Amino acid sequence: MSKRNVLRGLATISFYAADHAAAKKWYAELLGMEPYFNVPGYAEFRIGDYQHELGLIDSNYAPKGATNGPAGAIAYWHVDDLKAMLDHLIALGATAYQPITDHSGGSGNFVTAAVVDPFGNILGIMTNKHYLEILDQKA
Repeated sequence: MSKRNVLRGLATISFYAADHAAAKKWYAELLGMEPYFNVPGYAEFRIGDYQHELGLIDSNYAPKGATNGPAGAIAYWHVDDLKAMLDHLIALGATAYQPITDHSGGSGNFVTAAVVDPFGNILGIMTNKHYLEILDQKA
């Protein structure tokens, strides 16, 4: 196996929700689409420029020892207007978790924020110059 291809990209981000039906409804409203795959206990959306998968799993299927509150790594989704998306998420009922933070020394190339969705999952958003550069190379 080539070390260059060990981690090739996000395949699925999974969020757990005790109220699976409400989570599907909330994310359908946020994303402006219904899940493309939907079975009892699991729903999946394909979103963004690369059709990354966002899976919503009934928390009854969470791994043993999983936390019921925000914890762990934060996956950041690129957005074109960070402030507008943060405001939109909060208007939909998410709560602020990480304020808008510039990690690029003031250049604005890598700016993040995060919320906790109504189901306890951390949803990261960011503007990312590198993401846009890669997207432009694919065009």
